[in-house]
Amino acid sequence: MGDMTSENETDTSGESEEQRRSKSARKREAASLQELGVKLSALPDQEIKALDLPDGLFVALRDLRRLPSHGAQVRQRQYIGKLMRDIDPEPVLAKLAERKQRHDLEIRHFQEIERWRDRLLSDPTTAIDELLQDHPQADRATLAKLLEKAERERLEQRSPVGARELFAFLRQLLG
Repeated sequence: MGDMTSENETDTSGESEEQRRSKSARKREAASLQELGVKLSALPDQEIKALDLPDGLFVALRDLRRLPSHGAQVRQRQYIGKLMRDIDPEPVLAKLAERKQRHDLEIRHFQEIERWRDRLLSDPTTAIDELLQDHPQADRATLAKLLEKAERERLEQRSPVGARELFAFLRQLLG
């Protein structure tokens, strides 16, 4: 029975959470931090700088992109993983999630503009009325001129300069 008491004392005495976690859990965390570092290395330098990472980590992330051989890249990824263990990943993950959300919003806006352009080109009469109803500040004459140009180019099988101009007009209108 004296042995059980000494076991319980070692469980509660001075072991940090790091020491209590299994080796597999520590490896999974290290692998996820290394993966996060590789994702960060794909970002432009300005966005990496905006994350306020330590200088050594910034240089290591930048160096990963320029390494030619696979072996060197593997060693650099491991080094990045080691450096990532010294920072708190939560703010970095939050900023990456914010960046992805902003990107997704831009994509949806771009797709909305494309849908309007396609509707205007396929059924101009009803689409113009709906667009002007939703956006009364739009210039009907300019819109009609752009649609005529795009249709003429489509019939003559020329490059779609008019459709691009229509897209630019819609982008400015839909903000």
